[in-house]
Amino acid sequence: MDASNATNEILNPLAYISGNGTVYIRVYNSNGCYAIAKVNLTVIPPKRSAVLADKTICIDARTNLDAGPGYQSYLWSTGATTQAITGVGVGNYWVILKDNGCSVKQLVSVKKAEDPVISEIEISNNTATVHVKGGKSPYQYAVDSPANWQDSNVFTGLSRGQHIFYVKDSYNCTPVSVEVTVPNLINTITPNGDNKNDYIDYSALGYKENLSFVIYDRYGNKIFTGDKFNNYKWDGRHFDKKISTGTYWFHINWNEPNKEKTPIKYSGWIMVKNID
Repeated sequence: MDASNATNEILNPLAYISGNGTVYIRVYNSNGCYAIAKVNLTVIPPKRSAVLADKTICIDARTNLDAGPGYQSYLWSTGATTQAITGVGVGNYWVILKDNGCSVKQLVSVKKAEDPVISEIEISNNTATVHVKGGKSPYQYAVDSPANWQDSNVFTGLSRGQHIFYVKDSYNCTPVSVEVTVPNLINTITPNGDNKNDYIDYSALGYKENLSFVIYDRYGNKIFTGDKFNNYKWDGRHFDKKISTGTYWFHINWNEPNKEKTPIKYSGWIMVKNID
């Protein structure tokens, strides 16, 4: 009807955008006579690559991107005109794929692998348990050298002093690490004034951030808190009175002075022998 009445004209047929449908065209001869032609429009759907997908790699690694076979032509954002491009790093890319005379632009990203984070280390006597978050599990763990990896996050038989714990995830990127102090352990004090094992002393950890040192009895009652005012030393007293001979538990918490401020939880027991 529009073609017969010369209404709803398509003003720029070269830039006409349409889905599936029908258009009508007036076709004139040299005498000015016309006929109406019917044209059915069928949209050819773009053929996107089913194999081209985002990738995740280590920040300093390289990978390949493959759009798959079967296209008339390829044009990558790198300028390559091959089916695949090789040795690309982290970044955003695109490829124009031509099929059956039609082209589609497909985006693809190469993303940096998220580093795992050592979220906490628990130390009990000479055993350390390393807790990790982020990255992609499964994780692997090592201590003092990033060579002897293990699947377990528990390390036993640690000596006193400084240790470096390493963690890597399934992407096998450069390991993350934390240096931790395993404190010197005193299991027994005899606070009788003879200057031999008269107190438990963790003042050597005074430089650690948020250092907290707490003693509990076997019922879980707090009987002492070590702080900078008492220099993190305890002589077996509660409110200036000698406590009963027995076994007591203690917890020491601090944050390592690194970028992540890794929380450390150290626990153990101590025998107090109050001898008059």
